[in-house]
Amino acid sequence: MIIIRLQRIGRKNDPSFRVIVTDSKRAAKTGNYLEMVGSYDPRTDRVALNAERIKHWMSEGAKVSDTLHNLLVSQKILEGKKKNVLPKKTAPKKEEAPAAAAEAPAAEKAAETESAPAEEAPAEVQQ
Repeated sequence: MIIIRLQRIGRKNDPSFRVIVTDSKRAAKTGNYLEMVGSYDPRTDRVALNAERIKHWMSEGAKVSDTLHNLLVSQKILEGKKKNVLPKKTAPKKEEAPAAAAEAPAAEKAAETESAPAEEAPAEVQQ
């Protein structure tokens, strides 16, 4: 599958990126890409994209990475909403989980005792 993604270039602590078209099996670090279709410098917010070639590759079936999709939406090359690229929050700690589990059965028992008299009361009224 062909993918359009960012390839990091530049010195340490001075990132800049190429926008490349490559096979998804290849690492972005390698120089084996099909075509370079733009560049992006986040420190100066300079974006240079070849919109015609990006649309051409997308029509050929190339997928776009999530970060590049957000960049294309902000540059108005693509229509749509931005995607969330931040990692999901971590699961709660194990100490909190047993405390919550202990509260659940107690709440169920209380609900059962409250519902039982409520069910009996309408039966008495109907007789």
